[in-house]
Amino acid sequence: MTAPARKHTALPKARILIEALPWLTRHHGKTVVVKFGGNAMVDESLKAAFAQDIVFLRHAGLRPVVVHGGGPQINAQLERLGLTSEFKAGLRVTTPETMDVVRMVLAGQVQRELVGLLNRHGPLAVGMTGEDARLMTATKRFAEVAGERVDLGRVGEITAVDTGAIEALLDDGRIPVVSSIARSTDDDHVYNINADTAAAALAAALRAETLMVLTDVEGLYADWPASDEVISRLTVSELEKLLPELASGMVPKMEGCLYAVRNGVRTARVIDGRVPHSILLEIFTDEGVGTMVVPDPGAAPPPQEAPPVPSAAGQEPTGAVGRAPGQGGTAQGDAAGKDTP
Repeated sequence: MTAPARKHTALPKARILIEALPWLTRHHGKTVVVKFGGNAMVDESLKAAFAQDIVFLRHAGLRPVVVHGGGPQINAQLERLGLTSEFKAGLRVTTPETMDVVRMVLAGQVQRELVGLLNRHGPLAVGMTGEDARLMTATKRFAEVAGERVDLGRVGEITAVDTGAIEALLDDGRIPVVSSIARSTDDDHVYNINADTAAAALAAALRAETLMVLTDVEGLYADWPASDEVISRLTVSELEKLLPELASGMVPKMEGCLYAVRNGVRTARVIDGRVPHSILLEIFTDEGVGTMVVPDPGAAPPPQEAPPVPSAAGQEPTGAVGRAPGQGGTAQGDAAGKDTP
């Protein structure tokens, strides 16, 4: 007589792994650009969970690239140094002295800490800025206030992306960690670039499978503040209609998603960085934890040449002041479920 099968306590773990199989198959070998920001940048446990997620992606056969800003850290360092900032059109007027602080904090503090967290799991992460190997080239950006052009100092927008160094690192099995600053070929100055814009431009130039933007909200709300229902999926056309209604804090993120998907990135996702392991939940489970932007049905594939870089109109550079994401405004859209394999 055959003995009854023994119950194995580890079976639930096997079921979880099997659930991830279709997504592992789809994303294997694909490039994923992740914009690191929000609460995940300042909470120690969330930072550790983020690093684990990125390393997991790498070992699962994906090619992750991390782009980061550092607004809270920049503000703290400026305060310690007794430097004050002037704001115009909601943007920090970045003097040469302030730019020195931005550069020091992004490349010398935030980036180094993130590289260190990733490298606890092996010799994987390599830090760089948009200056390195001319990864990103910028030009000076101006704001408009009451119909007049306003000088913001060392605030820039991206004019070109050269992915050669990033691709070499990815081919070598490394995880690039990119600080959102760039040098101009016009005046040789270094400029502060909005990290959402930088991530979107890099994702499009790399023809990434997906762009993921970490935020401090659950995603794009269907009717905030009347409802906290999150739109889980919407098309490019649906997002274009919503942009004028969005709160200022969500505009650069959703404009970045729109640009990325228009220019060859298969999906762009805004996810809740306050949830531990939100990246894994979004990519490898049925549920997901954010809003996903997809191309319009039947949309023609983008041209193979490198796309023009996104305009930074209406976007905030690192360290700029604006309303918190999700505050004010409304957004209506399709609340269909997550993309399926």
